Amino acid sequence: MDLFGEHPTEAEDLTREPLAERMRPRSLDEFCGQEHLVGKGRPLRKLLESGHLPSMIFWGPPGSGKTSLAFLIARLVNSEFVAKSAVTAGIKDVKLIVERAKMVWKAHHRRTILFLDEIHRFNKAQQDAFLPHVERGTITLIGATTENPSFEVIGPLLSRSRVFVFNPLTEDDLKQILKQAMEDERGLKDMSPEVGDDVLEFIIRISDGDARRAMNTLEAAVQVTEPDSKGIRMVTKEVTEAVLERKFMLYDKSGEEHYNLISAFIKSMRGSDPDAALYWLMRMIDSGEDPLYLARRMVILAGEDIGLADPQALVIANAAKDVIHFVGYPECVFHLAEAAIYLSLAPKSNATLQAIQRARKDVLQTQAEPVPLHLRNAPTRLMKNLGYGKEYQYPHSYEEALEDQAYRPSKVEGNVYYQPTDRGREAKLRERLKEIREHRRRLREKKKPDKEKP
Repeated sequence: MDLFGEHPTEAEDLTREPLAERMRPRSLDEFCGQEHLVGKGRPLRKLLESGHLPSMIFWGPPGSGKTSLAFLIARLVNSEFVAKSAVTAGIKDVKLIVERAKMVWKAHHRRTILFLDEIHRFNKAQQDAFLPHVERGTITLIGATTENPSFEVIGPLLSRSRVFVFNPLTEDDLKQILKQAMEDERGLKDMSPEVGDDVLEFIIRISDGDARRAMNTLEAAVQVTEPDSKGIRMVTKEVTEAVLERKFMLYDKSGEEHYNLISAFIKSMRGSDPDAALYWLMRMIDSGEDPLYLARRMVILAGEDIGLADPQALVIANAAKDVIHFVGYPECVFHLAEAAIYLSLAPKSNATLQAIQRARKDVLQTQAEPVPLHLRNAPTRLMKNLGYGKEYQYPHSYEEALEDQAYRPSKVEGNVYYQPTDRGREAKLRERLKEIREHRRRLREKKKPDKEKP
């Protein structure tokens, strides 16, 4: 029952509602998918069968059944039920719902279930507004979100709710849902559709596990198909493709999926898998990601995960960034792909990253250490008199342009930060560093008094 009205009767004309709305399940047996939650003996099903519901957060991708299950709960439990969307609702609505819930409890001893779709769109102040009423049990909250509740739902509310994770619907789930929609009186049965397996598979493939998208596509394809002499509508793949202006992939540039995909892209290049890197790159590009963002992340990877093992990696990644400004989209995709392939195949080294971490550790412990006098400039007579720059050894005055003098405070002088790998260009740098250190060791040996020499 709607909090401010009655359930619509079965006789009401619902033909103007979208197919996905008309086909919402009426029982747990009709609910398709999420077996880990509502299958026999599973936790959410047990809660529904007991009739004692805690506040809950349904977290999962679009079209996975969150809203359908919430409306199904309204049928199964003896409670008042009100549904709101956080897109249009505000604190004023919450207060009105709470006041009405108090009246219903006082008059009929019936609890009120508030279903709040897209709860992640409520800010902290709005979520705080109904927190005390959830705590006191005035309302039972069911919040639905496509975003990670750890980041989008305030801690106190999250700690008082059970979080149930919804998975994308499988191909078998979607096929069952579509077939039921074609055979059910509430669905498309009266339009006599004939849809081949190849068309169903196409619809399922472009739906990305989203039942609503799949049913919307099916309904549009059936509606535009002319019936034959027997009234049968033979839906073809060509017709189905025609009703799709564009396949919108599951991607939210400010949400969790954004971070999931960029993480997969970076880790594929770090793991030297160019094919995987290209897959994630194109998935983000075709979903509308900003090419500059992708180039920026590749520039970062060139420094963090490749470094001096292949200095050319940074040049190529930065060039891809410049190309975006110069030629723009879509032509810049070629250069982004080339950069992703190059970075994937480049030898990997995080020696620079580790050197930074080691140096930073020493810096934190020795920030008050003065710069050695011989390393300081002496632009004034006073500074010269104080010893600034005295005994500085100009490297070009020495053989191999190498001399032996301290370049750090004495407390950290002997600590080694940069430890090159034996991969790629760093193998040569490793040999060069070894030569430098050996040369300086020999210079130190020469400086020792004879009695100190071994």
